[in-house]
Amino acid sequence: MLHKQLKPFPENFLWGASTSAYQVEGANLEDGKGPSCQDVKKVPEGTSELDVCADQYHRYKEDIALMAEMGFKVYRFSISWSRILPEGTGAVNPKGIEYYNNVINECLAHDIVPLVTMFHFDMPAALDQRGSWSNPESVDWFVNFAKVMFENFGDRVKYWLTINEQNMLTLVGPMIGTLCIPEGTENVLKETYQQNHHMLVAQAKVMALCHEMLPEAKIGPAPNIALIYPNSNKPEDTIAAQNMNAIRNWLYLDMAVYGKYNNLVWSYLEEHDACPEFHEGDAEALANGHPDFIGFNYYSTGTVEESDGTETGGGDQQSSRGLAGVAKNVKNPNLMKTEFGWEIDPVGFRNTLREVYSRYRLPIIITENGLGAYDTLTEDGRVHDPYRIKYLQEHIKQMRLAITDGVEMMGYCPWSAVDLVSTHEGVRKRYGFIYVDRDEFDLRTLDRYRKDSFFWYKKVIASNGEDLSPEFTAE
Repeated sequence: MLHKQLKPFPENFLWGASTSAYQVEGANLEDGKGPSCQDVKKVPEGTSELDVCADQYHRYKEDIALMAEMGFKVYRFSISWSRILPEGTGAVNPKGIEYYNNVINECLAHDIVPLVTMFHFDMPAALDQRGSWSNPESVDWFVNFAKVMFENFGDRVKYWLTINEQNMLTLVGPMIGTLCIPEGTENVLKETYQQNHHMLVAQAKVMALCHEMLPEAKIGPAPNIALIYPNSNKPEDTIAAQNMNAIRNWLYLDMAVYGKYNNLVWSYLEEHDACPEFHEGDAEALANGHPDFIGFNYYSTGTVEESDGTETGGGDQQSSRGLAGVAKNVKNPNLMKTEFGWEIDPVGFRNTLREVYSRYRLPIIITENGLGAYDTLTEDGRVHDPYRIKYLQEHIKQMRLAITDGVEMMGYCPWSAVDLVSTHEGVRKRYGFIYVDRDEFDLRTLDRYRKDSFFWYKKVIASNGEDLSPEFTAE
């Protein structure tokens, strides 16, 4: 669809960026914080531990001041479960409450809306030892954690996200370092989707609790959504794309919005004797959880063709190898790739926004979108990242086209506000607008430096998305 005139971004559009606690805070066992599953896992070879990260725990005021300098309207960050509840349940850590009160108050002092992610890949290690999401009690654990957050922060936090990338926890959990499969499990797929079911029920109950405790607040999910294309005009490839879209995307949003399992996914699970068991009250809980908006992370699309039954699965968030009997993943020759092998598809961003809004008709906020790259700090304290500016520029253009298509957009929070430790590729894969002076194993100064993209994004925000030209003024 070609438009003669583009609609502007909404007047109250929430421009900002994102981080997560375990990737940016550091201080992983400080001030009473208990270990999370991320703190006790074996990190990928050649990547740093998570004990310091970007040291935001000690530098949050500096980081938030820099965000304010960029003009942020919103900051999406997560609350570490084990910093609040060191054992996952039971006693509350007052130092953890104090820290997040300080972060929230600092945001508000700079007129930045805090957008809080409740769970971002960091199950408390004490709960991991009790089975993590495989334990049906995990639903109550999460609801209790939510209640503690609502009681302590709900007077000031008006926007909440439930579970970050639940679909990735399910599809590539071992790569993220989060999936806990009990020893001796015979049907791993069934166990995986049972854990997924517990998360879905927990999410629904927390959405209902939020509306009960904080009637003025808004809450939504935050999966990783990537529209899947058929590789050709063969009807069989279209079926494969429908299959993969259902398993990767629509299961999670159908359940969040409608409280029902996607029919294609349920058929797939039936085929593999992997349908999750419903506990008493689950169906009612799922039906009663209603999001106010949809948050999702977008990095790229995927492309598939008809399965030949030999696909081995695996991969990471954006490079699935397909699923046997479902779809075979293929490279898209029409797309460029990042230095880390992820395809770049700005037009696919518009495609995805249109499809999500068409299916669910809820306001959308993008909770992650960005370019991981090898950034270099020059001798004069500058970081020249025109590749990141180009990436964001093209995606914002497509987002504005989607708005003109009629998609209701709330906000845009690229990944990431500050350089942090990437999920499985360490410090070297940098995403931030703010450079942190450290490498994989040398902490150096941890000083902050404004990248070129910092100044460019500041201009974009000041113009409410009108000025996307690559020129900027470094002040």
